Amino acid sequence: MKELDDASLLRLIAQAQIDAFGELYDRYNRLVFSVAYAMLGDQSTAEEVTLDVFVHVWQRAKTYRPERAKVSTWLVAMTRNQAIDVLRWQKSRPDMASLGWDEATLKQKIDLHSTQEQVELSIQREKVREALARLPDNERQALAMAYFQDYSHTQIAEALKQPLGTIKTRIRTAMQKLRQMLEAD
Repeated sequence: MKELDDASLLRLIAQAQIDAFGELYDRYNRLVFSVAYAMLGDQSTAEEVTLDVFVHVWQRAKTYRPERAKVSTWLVAMTRNQAIDVLRWQKSRPDMASLGWDEATLKQKIDLHSTQEQVELSIQREKVREALARLPDNERQALAMAYFQDYSHTQIAEALKQPLGTIKTRIRTAMQKLRQMLEAD
């Protein structure tokens, strides 16, 4: 099975070949998990999404069309869609945060050098967090995907199933609102 290409593996999976499924899983489980984890920020939820994606592969291998996308692209698209479904579900639950604007995410982006800088940055982070919380959900989500998950505008548009111009407008509007809110403080 190791010598077969991805499309051949999917044809065999469509015929219920368990060995082919195992090989495809070995090739792509880390990619699927990484995409899910990047979007969700939670290991156990990312593991569940990974499982769901591969169950989907087993059930729907017949639907794969090699002329439309590479297998890796197909898997990433399924992963993004599943992760977005999870985020929407979490957003609909009042006790769950819709986006991961937590301390760890911001710390990854900022290099702290001194105690004074740490205090100043802590105050700035809190102001940014408060300003972000006041943005409409659709603008906050697009902004988070662009700046904290490193998605391109095109990738965000595809993931959210929105026109590219709408996504660009949301991000630009969100940045303008953030600037106004932070300058007012």
